[in-house]
Amino acid sequence: MLGAMVWYFGAIQYNFVHTIYPPCQIMIPHDFIDDLLARTDIVDVIEQYVPLKKGGANYMACCPFHKEKSPSFSVSPSKQFYHCFGCGAHGSAIGFIMEHQGMSFVEAVQLLADRVGMTVPQVRGVSAPSPEVRAAKKQQQQTLESTVQAACDFYQQQLNHNQAALNYVQQQRGLSPEIIAHYGIGYAPDDWRALAQIAQPYPNTALLESGMVLDNEGKQYDRFRHRIMFPIRGVSGNVIGFGGRVLDDSKPKYLNSPDTPLFDKGKNLYGLYEARQAIKDVGRILVVEGYMDVVALAQFGIGYAVAALGTATTAEHIKLLFRHSDSVYFCFDGDGAGRKAAWRALENALPQLKDDKSLHFLFLPAEHDPDSFVRQHGAARFEEALLHQSKPFSAYFWDVLTENSDMTSQEGKAELVKHAAPLLRQITQAPTLLYLLKQKLSEITGIDPNNLAHLMGQAAPKRHVAAKSYQLPQETFRQPEMLNLAQKQIRTLLFHPEWANDVLFPDYLAVQDDVACLLALADLYQKNQHIGTAQALEYFRDTPFMPILEHIFRHALQPDNDWDDDSEEAKISFADGMMKLVQNLKLAQVNILKEKSISGSLNAAETQLLMQLLMR
Repeated sequence: MLGAMVWYFGAIQYNFVHTIYPPCQIMIPHDFIDDLLARTDIVDVIEQYVPLKKGGANYMACCPFHKEKSPSFSVSPSKQFYHCFGCGAHGSAIGFIMEHQGMSFVEAVQLLADRVGMTVPQVRGVSAPSPEVRAAKKQQQQTLESTVQAACDFYQQQLNHNQAALNYVQQQRGLSPEIIAHYGIGYAPDDWRALAQIAQPYPNTALLESGMVLDNEGKQYDRFRHRIMFPIRGVSGNVIGFGGRVLDDSKPKYLNSPDTPLFDKGKNLYGLYEARQAIKDVGRILVVEGYMDVVALAQFGIGYAVAALGTATTAEHIKLLFRHSDSVYFCFDGDGAGRKAAWRALENALPQLKDDKSLHFLFLPAEHDPDSFVRQHGAARFEEALLHQSKPFSAYFWDVLTENSDMTSQEGKAELVKHAAPLLRQITQAPTLLYLLKQKLSEITGIDPNNLAHLMGQAAPKRHVAAKSYQLPQETFRQPEMLNLAQKQIRTLLFHPEWANDVLFPDYLAVQDDVACLLALADLYQKNQHIGTAQALEYFRDTPFMPILEHIFRHALQPDNDWDDDSEEAKISFADGMMKLVQNLKLAQVNILKEKSISGSLNAAETQLLMQLLMR
């Protein structure tokens, strides 16, 4: 059944399967995710973090993702998803853990699996580790965590015992005892083997593996000496590494923990754990360059700042930031190094951009960093600059690409297309933003959009005639406030898996974009009759279809929409909608073929297809 779908999945099976979950997630089979969600009660999961009250068929609460006075956060035990009618947050139990706890997909799956006693399997022919191996690895993890935490406690105690260090943080940097305690700031003594006071024998394996102790040609000594210590916490709050700053002008100014089994500087951000509540309160997150910038801003009441850990902002950082807020602000020094770091962050953000996320860039005067600026001008002036002087992603993007080119010359415009094309090709998850950026490039250069697409190495936007010309939705531009017929059908099917058999399309019809999404959803439900809405959303996570489903899901759950109507009239309406959708596609395809016939560009196969369509 679903003849068009047979071809569709056969032709792009590899791409489809490998985009369901990215490389870090594809290791978990779909069947396991289905089973995990079937065994997980989303009400129990969310109630661990948010107090829920029964309200009709669902449970209600004040949304944990934005400030509100009256409850608009709803949890459906029958459909096993949550939705906020205020801010639009929604998803499955996995999605809630990811958003609320700031975890990755794999971490969230592991947490839920542990709750119900399931073991997360491995695929790709890699055997799952034995219970003994898993136990040994867990023991190693716990040993490293306890070792690093012991070092953190030791450093915090040493701060109070060293007057010079205490004067530095309290007098020179103006940090209050509350801020010092909130961030766990400490001091590493000026001693080659200070950690011998907490670990015997010195050094032990855990000290070496955690990076706290160096081994230099057989000589072992502490990595951090005579430095102010900033503990770095993971998403669960455990200390995973450190950043250490000198008390004077000696070099290096900052020294960070190396990558270890606990710590990966490209996947963690300083201050994120401490900033979680402030980020939820204000609805944005601020990325700065240094540890001291983070704590200085917090001292002045700006507690939603984080910092990269001695490295450029990576794609993993961007993903982590977007899990915590839809609005991300970067604040860099206005010098050359700051602007270089900002552009690097923009480049790494391109594959992670989404239409419901935003990036902004603020450049401070050359003589300031966030620490000095907030001390001199205060928090109100800093936030005013952040909100009103920062540049949105698109403005900064075009400013940089055009600043050294003469846009009045043909050569300058050609150079702009050359530099913009590879960057725009990386935007794969934000179809509306991509459409607008290409539209802007067309306006700047004066090149027709079709010709511009050709110059950029992409096919010009066009409707496909032959059924086997399926194309993933990259050029789609849809109005967010309206649903077309195909999207309405998706909305209904999303909540009524049992109606999937009514989704039938003739083989000869071309399908793409929303219709392809409808077919993919129907095929999923037909082949997996035990799954529901929550599992379907997880199947399509990080696929090209997810933006379509996100848009439809938000629209479906508006209070005035009867999304859960399973009456006979609703079923008949859905079947009628399918008939109308098929007729619309036939008519559109006939019109395209007729236009080609008039222009004399119709080939033999298309002529035969046109005759078939006219006879049906």
